[in-house]
Amino acid sequence: MIETPDLSGQTAFITGTTRGIGKALALELAEAGCNIVSTGKTVDDSDSDLEGTIHKTAEECAEKGVDTHAIQLNVRDEDAVEAAVEEAIDEMGEINIVINNASAIQMANVEQMPANRYDLMNEVNVRGTYLVSRAFIDHLKDTEEDAWLLTNAPPVEIDRSPGKAAYSWSKMGMSFITLSLAQELGGYDIGCNSFWPVTAIDTRATRYFGMGTEDDWRTPQIVADTVMEILSRDPAEFTGNAVYDEELLSQAGVTDFSEYNLTEGDPAPMSAQMFDPEYERSI
Repeated sequence: MIETPDLSGQTAFITGTTRGIGKALALELAEAGCNIVSTGKTVDDSDSDLEGTIHKTAEECAEKGVDTHAIQLNVRDEDAVEAAVEEAIDEMGEINIVINNASAIQMANVEQMPANRYDLMNEVNVRGTYLVSRAFIDHLKDTEEDAWLLTNAPPVEIDRSPGKAAYSWSKMGMSFITLSLAQELGGYDIGCNSFWPVTAIDTRATRYFGMGTEDDWRTPQIVADTVMEILSRDPAEFTGNAVYDEELLSQAGVTDFSEYNLTEGDPAPMSAQMFDPEYERSI
């Protein structure tokens, strides 16, 4: 297990916290004492087959003894993003951790991908990351605590992705924005990094799109632990990186990843190979 940093008194603004990786991130940070701003679209799941709301996540975080605030947010809407950032700062004070997690997904080739779905993925994924990051820049420059801007997105390693071009383009765009900010904000000690799982993660999207079976998946906890390892570092030194969960956790001393698996065995590097077909494990 990694050594969990003490985040007491710090505050994180996380997008897409209703379920899956976003919720796991919120709960893990709260466990370390971090106050949480829970944001996303879902505020009422009574008429949905999808469990989870931004308020339920905030409530579960509050049970860990931290301050929380929930904001319904469409990350595609510039005015809504700016209003949410202002509300979060007014309500919580200094926010020093921003995590771009909200994402849309659909797997299809170009011929079968409707233009409106292409637009949705680019608006949620790239535009959303751009708007949220941009809205926090001035605030992050002035924080007293370590400042972080992190994004759930893969390294940019390929120039084509047949069968999933639209999704891949949008996800790599998230990293592109984040890593560009690492240099643009290089003089302000803001750690700008992206993080991505090597294997597929057990989420609603993974199950809905039939991306393998439980033998291929790990729990969202491995992504949460990866973010915690990033947050244990110095943002002035650790910035401009696109990291894989296994590789970063291995550097931190993790040698057994079986606790993250849903079943016995060693899940294939499906998620890494989605964006880098030549990817091979180095651990």
